[in-house]
Amino acid sequence: MLIDTHSHIADAEFSKDQEAVIKRALEADVQKMIVIGTGLDSSRRAIALAEKYPFLYATVGLHPHDAKECNDALLDQFDQLTNHPKVVGIGEAGYDFYYNHSTIEAQRHAFTEQIRLAKKKELPLVIHTRDAWEETFRLFDAENIREHAENIGVVLHCFTGDKEIALQGTRMGLYISFSGIMTFKNAKAIQEAASTVDLDKIVVETDAPYLAPQGFRGKRNEPAYVTTVAEKLADLRNLPYDTIARMTTENAERLFHLPAA
Repeated sequence: MLIDTHSHIADAEFSKDQEAVIKRALEADVQKMIVIGTGLDSSRRAIALAEKYPFLYATVGLHPHDAKECNDALLDQFDQLTNHPKVVGIGEAGYDFYYNHSTIEAQRHAFTEQIRLAKKKELPLVIHTRDAWEETFRLFDAENIREHAENIGVVLHCFTGDKEIALQGTRMGLYISFSGIMTFKNAKAIQEAASTVDLDKIVVETDAPYLAPQGFRGKRNEPAYVTTVAEKLADLRNLPYDTIARMTTENAERLFHLPAA
C-alpha cells in the first residue's frame, strides 16, 4: 500500500478521466491520496472531490505563484474551509523564486499568514520551496516552525534540495517528500538526500499532473505512478519495496493524522 501525499487530480487536466485515474491508482495499490489546494477555487475542488471518496483527503492553501492575491478576505475563507472534516492540511504555501510570479514581499506575506493559519487550526503544513532555501529557513526560524513540525506536522513537498538541506529540515522535525524528480538520471543530489535522511521522515508523492517519473517522461503524471518513486527509493536505500511502502505509508498517516491502514 502507498499514499500519494501530493497531487492535483481535482484540476482541469483530469476533468475527462478523473474516475479512471483514481481507479488506476487503486489498482496500483495507492490506497490514499492527498488532493492539494493552490488557491480558493482549487481548494474547493479538492474538498469536493475528497467528499466523494473515503480514501481521498484535501488541503487548502495559496501557491506562491498567486501570493499577490492574499488578503484578509481570502484568508478568512481558507479558515472556514479548514472546518471541513476532509481537510487535513494547509498549503501548498511557500516561496518560488524561480518564476517570481508574485513579488518576494507578497510571497513572504502569504507564506507567513498560512504558517499562522496552520498553527491556529492545528493542521499540518505543506511547503513549496524553489530556489529559496535560505529565505525559507529564515522564515521557519522567525515563525518557530520547529514546534509546529514536532507537534502537528510540516512537509517539504517535491524536495529538490541536497543532502545538507534535507538534514537541516529533518533536524527541525520536517518531513521530506520525494517525487518523480528523484527518479531522473541527473538527480544525483536529490538521490543522495533520499539515501541519507531518516526513513521515518520520508513520504512519497507524484505532484500529478506534473513531473512524471522516469519511464513516463513526457506523459501526464498521475497517482498510480507513485509506485515508481517508491521503487526508486527502495533501490537507493537497498531495502525491499514492501518495507518502503509500509514505512512511507505510516509516515504519511502520522504526518496528516490519517486513519491507519
